[in-house]
Amino acid sequence: MTSLPHRILQALDRFNAAHPWDHNAHYHRWILRQLPSRFGSALDVGCGTGDLARLLATRADEVHGVDSDPVIVSRARRLTPEATAASFTVADAPTELPAGPHDAITCVATLHHLPFTEALDTFRGHLAPGGTLVVVGLFRPRTATDHLLGAAAVLPNAAIGWLKNRGRAAAPPTSMTARTRPADLAFRDIAAQAQFLLPGARLRRRLFWRYTLTWRRP
Repeated sequence: MTSLPHRILQALDRFNAAHPWDHNAHYHRWILRQLPSRFGSALDVGCGTGDLARLLATRADEVHGVDSDPVIVSRARRLTPEATAASFTVADAPTELPAGPHDAITCVATLHHLPFTEALDTFRGHLAPGGTLVVVGLFRPRTATDHLLGAAAVLPNAAIGWLKNRGRAAAPPTSMTARTRPADLAFRDIAAQAQFLLPGARLRRRLFWRYTLTWRRP
């Protein structure tokens, strides 16, 4: 017989599928709070349809959004008004990034698709002195803390999906149409490698199956 917890999880999965919302966009305003009110150049790695790049363009003189998917880059260009200081390029990270230096580099739900240490090392090299790196990433839950935080996010996730969709079933947002590959690294491994490459980096587990990393280059 199917257990009640399992039935509840199945019901929540069906509910979340009918009331989707963008977990990555949830952190965009938080990302802006980590950055100065005005700066020169920004690089958004894994820009998707450009939502974050367009927000960065309200503060930056120029924003370079890069993504490896030509279709999604084309969509980002179509969605971006000509007067916006954001441009979009098809490029493979971390080997083909605009050299910079950049005053801000952002990377949302993309780092786990890349060679982790090589990507962080490249981001560090592309930052201007005093520049800020902000990552919102995914990790593989391993510890009791990881699993408890994931469980704590289930009901808020359903509630936000209901509110954002006003109680109606909806199609996934355009920025969610490409499925995200599960992460391989545990949070403690991410933190250890990041601290080695970026001394003083601040990392935190977050709700909705994410972690954040912020680092300012000396």
